[in-house]
Amino acid sequence: MEPAQPADRVPADPTPPEGQPPTSPSRATDAATGATPPSGSAAGPEPALVEPPAGTGGGEPALVAPTPTGADRPHPAVRPAGKQKSRSERSPKDMALSLLVLLVPIALLLAFYRGFLGGEQPVVVDPGPAYESARSANAFPVSEPTGLGSGWRTVSATYRAVDGGVNLRVGYLTPEGRGVQLVQSNVPPEKLLPQELTAQGQPQGPTDLGGRSWQRYTGRGNDQALVLLEPGRTVIVVGDAREGELRQLADSLR
Repeated sequence: MEPAQPADRVPADPTPPEGQPPTSPSRATDAATGATPPSGSAAGPEPALVEPPAGTGGGEPALVAPTPTGADRPHPAVRPAGKQKSRSERSPKDMALSLLVLLVPIALLLAFYRGFLGGEQPVVVDPGPAYESARSANAFPVSEPTGLGSGWRTVSATYRAVDGGVNLRVGYLTPEGRGVQLVQSNVPPEKLLPQELTAQGQPQGPTDLGGRSWQRYTGRGNDQALVLLEPGRTVIVVGDAREGELRQLADSLR
């Protein structure tokens, strides 16, 4: 005869009733003692038993892994704060250094352009062909400046037909860097002067240059002009240069 078993003792290999799922020893112990497994344990929820559907020939119940929830679900990796600065968090010093990196190559290119390639220097042209074309056409007497200093530079020269006649136009840069145009034309002055001086051109009185009487005129903006009216030809010296430079060019015409 076996000795009496304690009331709370659980058989080592409990056999479940027919048709019931097997129970692990730990669960049997917990059920007998009324203990509950601690929450959040590493083991997590255990697989559930799913009965096979009817008509499939029976078989043992299948184990289905539970869907992780809550603390069991994996969390995405979080990037540590302060590893990378956003653009809005850059300091003024960082932005100044970035701007400096862009400006230095531009400054070097400008220095090379001005120092070695002659940047911003006016392109000097030869006015000879334009004067020769005007003389060959013999449409009016042609005068050409003589005795101007080396500071005077010719930057344009054209002879072309226009509405009402022909124009000889030569552009100069004065020693002070101002622009002056010398215009000789057989276009009637009542049509030529409004074209060259605009409606703002108004006579300001006569002035004598080289024994000839010129008329002083205002022009567009800051321009001023000297006008010589002759039969069959009108000569205009106009630009934003000082009056002394305008008179010098007009007095040099021969």
